[in-house]
Amino acid sequence: MDRRRLLAAGAALGLGPAAAPAAFDTRSQGLVVMLRHAITEPGIGDPPGWRLDDCRSQRNLSAEGRLQAQRLGERLAAQGLRPTRVRSSRWCRCLDTARLAFGSVEPWPALDSFFDDRSGEPAQTAQLREALVALAPGEVQAWVTHQVNISALTGEGTAMGEALVLRGERRPDGSVQVLRLGRLDAGRG
Repeated sequence: MDRRRLLAAGAALGLGPAAAPAAFDTRSQGLVVMLRHAITEPGIGDPPGWRLDDCRSQRNLSAEGRLQAQRLGERLAAQGLRPTRVRSSRWCRCLDTARLAFGSVEPWPALDSFFDDRSGEPAQTAQLREALVALAPGEVQAWVTHQVNISALTGEGTAMGEALVLRGERRPDGSVQVLRLGRLDAGRG
């Protein structure tokens, strides 16, 4: 993507000064658009007795959320920010957000919520950090997940349908630093 398109993409997505065009230059390193699922029916977490294999038992996208996810995909595509790979939590609200925004999706357990059981957080977050620094030059991935996962990786909160644009950087000691390049909001339906 050339510099002018990067600048236009950042402006159209409402990204602030932290998202300077050079930040989105993927020639030397890829980036991730890490998206919290779109707006759901009211609630926190999932209802008692929910099951991963039964969408009817989970808290799902609202009509407004379905429209929000479609608009997000359209906004990104209009700016030339088309993910080369779309990965998602296996929760239905995340999979639906990814499908509506981008068409196809790859379920990835590293993006699964650990809201009900925090024991998976360290391993999942480490896996996300490693995947972030392993992106090939030119690669743009979209990761659709939950608030707890985004906070664990970045230390930041996001609203439903909001995303952070991220790049990973390996430090001299081998650890991975997550760099937030910008924030985008799909807006309400």
